[in-house]
Order: sequence, then structure tokens, then C-alpha cells
Amino acid sequence: MADFEQNAAALGGIGAQIIAISVDPEDKAREVADTVSFPVAHSVSRQTTDSIDSWWDDNRGFVQPSEFILNADNKVVFASYSAGPAGRLDAEDAIKMIGYMESQKK
Repeated sequence: MADFEQNAAALGGIGAQIIAISVDPEDKAREVADTVSFPVAHSVSRQTTDSIDSWWDDNRGFVQPSEFILNADNKVVFASYSAGPAGRLDAEDAIKMIGYMESQKK
């Protein structure tokens, strides 16, 4: 999330809004939320993560990262699912993807 915080101004400049969710309880999620300028939801259940097809790690009891880019109609236009620390969407790639999708509208 630090990467998205460092690029929050650039993302905002292209009209992107960042929202994070966490399975952590409120107090633990607050520790992260206090370091970023975007909302961080907390206490997300396995049922919720299953509904978006995220991969739940039974051994460690948490969801692996899932990133989504939604368009102005709140429709998912890009999704990235991780099964570990590699392959996560970073802010720079999100900016490029949004720019590409915007260029295709013209």
C-alpha cells in the first residue's frame, strides 16, 4: 500500500480513487490506515473474499492480494489475483493501464 500512497497524487490526477480492504481487525487495519491517505476497510470476511474469487490462504488465515480497476460505471475492467508476494499490481502499472484504457475510448 505504500507504493499506492507514494503515487496517490498521480493516481488522483488521472481521476483514480484508491480503496483498500483488509481482513485485519479494526485496530490492526487502523495502523496501516493511519499511514495512507485513502480509506482502508477492515474485518473483511472470508465469505466476502470468496465472493470476489480472491485466494484465501488457509494455512495463514488471510486473503492474498487482489487488485481491481473499475471504470466510471463501477465495472471491473482489470483484475489481478496473487497467490503470494509476487505478481502484484503496482501503482505505476495501474497508472499505465488506466491511461491505456482511456486512450481506447477516443
